[in-house]
Amino acid sequence: MASADLRQELDCSICLNTYTDPVNLRCGHNFCWVCIDRVLDKQEGSGGYSCPECREEFQDRPVLQGNITLRNITETFRSTHPDQKEDTGIFCTYCIHSPVPAVKSCVMCEASLCNDHLRVHSKAPEHVLIEPTTSLEKRKCSVHRKILEYFCLVDATCICVSCRLDGEHQGHKVETLDEASEKKKKKLRTDLQKLITEREETERRVRSLQEPKGKVEEKSAGVTERVTALFRDLRRHLEDLEKRVLREISKQEEQLSHQLSDLIQKLEIKIAELSRKMYHIEEMCNMTDPLTVLQESDTGDLCDTEEGDDEDRERHDKLLHDGRDLDLAGISHMLQTGLSDMMKGVNVCLNIQEASGIVLDVNTAHNDLQISNDMKTVSWSDIRKNRPETPERFQKYLQVLGNRRYSLGQHYWEVDVSGSDWWVVGMCYPSIERRGNQSWIGNNNKSWGLYSHTNQCSVYHNNKKIQLPNNISSNRVRIYLDYEAGQLSFYDLCDPIRHLHTFTTTFTEPLHAALGVGKGSIKISGGSGWEK
Repeated sequence: MASADLRQELDCSICLNTYTDPVNLRCGHNFCWVCIDRVLDKQEGSGGYSCPECREEFQDRPVLQGNITLRNITETFRSTHPDQKEDTGIFCTYCIHSPVPAVKSCVMCEASLCNDHLRVHSKAPEHVLIEPTTSLEKRKCSVHRKILEYFCLVDATCICVSCRLDGEHQGHKVETLDEASEKKKKKLRTDLQKLITEREETERRVRSLQEPKGKVEEKSAGVTERVTALFRDLRRHLEDLEKRVLREISKQEEQLSHQLSDLIQKLEIKIAELSRKMYHIEEMCNMTDPLTVLQESDTGDLCDTEEGDDEDRERHDKLLHDGRDLDLAGISHMLQTGLSDMMKGVNVCLNIQEASGIVLDVNTAHNDLQISNDMKTVSWSDIRKNRPETPERFQKYLQVLGNRRYSLGQHYWEVDVSGSDWWVVGMCYPSIERRGNQSWIGNNNKSWGLYSHTNQCSVYHNNKKIQLPNNISSNRVRIYLDYEAGQLSFYDLCDPIRHLHTFTTTFTEPLHAALGVGKGSIKISGGSGWEK
C-alpha cells in the first residue's frame, strides 16, 4: 500500500507516468521536463503562462529548475520496484479461448505463458524463461536455431554453443552473456555517472546564470520605465518648446508686418497725393488761356514732394535691408537651448549627467608629446620637451593620462582621431607602470585600450590582443565606462553608432583616461558622467 502511495506521489500530473527528468516551477509543482516544456510551448502567444496544476500565472515564460532530489528518488524507486510494470499487452500462447496476460516467455518453446501454463511448463535448464516478449526469434541463433548463450569478444556479437564449437566463431575468445552483460553494464554505469556529473554541472551553470539574467531583466524593466517616462516628458517639453518657438515666430512676424504695413500705408497716401498733384499739373498743361495758367497756384507748391521724404526713405531702407527678415539666429538659439535642456534630462534619466573639465595631465605626458594650451589635444613632436622626470611621467611610450579619476558611476568621453592613423585610447589604473614594456596601454592587467595603426584596429588588455573586423569609419570614437557594472566599451561614432568591443571585469582602483599617439594628433572632443 505504501509503495502504491509513493508511486502516486512520483507520477507526473500531465502524462500520469513516473517522472522522467523532473523539473519544478516557481509555484513548487513538479513535472517531466518534456511534458511541461510541451505545455509551455502551447501557451506561448496566449499572453501569459500558467501552472497546469495550480493555475498560477506567470507573465514571462517560467524558467525550469531541475529537481535533483526528486530525480534521485524516482530512479531509486524504479530500481527497487522492478515488478511495478505496465501491462505489456502480450498474452499467453496456449490460452486460445480468451486472452490471458503472459507472465513469462520461454525461449526454447518460443511461446509466452500465463501463470497457469507456467506451473506445468518444463523446468529443464534449456527452457530459458524471460520477461514476456514478442521477439523470441531474436533470442536464438539464426544459423543453428539454438539459444544464444555466449558473446564473442572478437566479433562483438551474441552466439550459440554450436557457433562457438563448430561454427565461424570457433577459437574466438568468448564470455557468457551474463559476464558480457555485467561488463557492459559496468561501462554504462561509468558513462551514466559521467553524464549525471556533466548534467549536474550544466544545471549549476544554468543556476549561476539565473541571477545575472534576473538582474538584467530587473535593470531592463527599470530602464524601460524610466525611458517611457522620459519620452512622455520629452513629448511634453517638445510641445512646449514648439509653442514657444511658434509664438516667437508669430511675434516677430507681427512686429515686422506692423512696421511694413505702417510704412506701406504712408507711402500709399503719398502716392495718392502725388497722383492728385500730377492730375492738377496735367490740367494746367492742357489750358489754352495763358492768363489762367499764370494765375493758378504756384507750380513750385504743386511739385513740392520732398517734405518728409527723407524720413520715409530712411525707414524704407532700414526695413528693406536691416529688418526685412525673421531673427533666425534668435529662433535657432531658442531651439538649441530647449533641446540642450532636454538632453540634460536624458542624461539624468540614464544616470549620465554633464561633467565638463576632462583635460590631459601634462605631468604624465611623455617628453616627445606636445599638449595644447587647452589641455585637450596631444600630438607627436620631434622637438623633445624638457619636462622634469617625475614618477608619474611615461618614459618609454608616447602616452598621457587624463586628470580626472573615476571610481563610481557611468561616464563617457570622446576623442577626435582624424588627425592621426596611429593612436591608442582607453583607460587605466593610476598604478600602471610608467617605464618598460608593461607601461603600454593594454599590455598589462591595469589598462584597457583601443589601438589603430595603418587602418588596422585592435583592442588590448593584459597583453592579449583582439583584432577587430573593421577599422574606424568615422573621425570620432567614444569610450563608455560603467564602473559598478565593471564594463568598459568602445564605439565608432559613425551613423548609426557602431559598437566595437566591451571589456567586462571587476574594477579595483579608480580609472583615468589614457591616450597615446605615434604621429599626428588626437583631441578629446567631449565627455560626460557623474561620480561622488
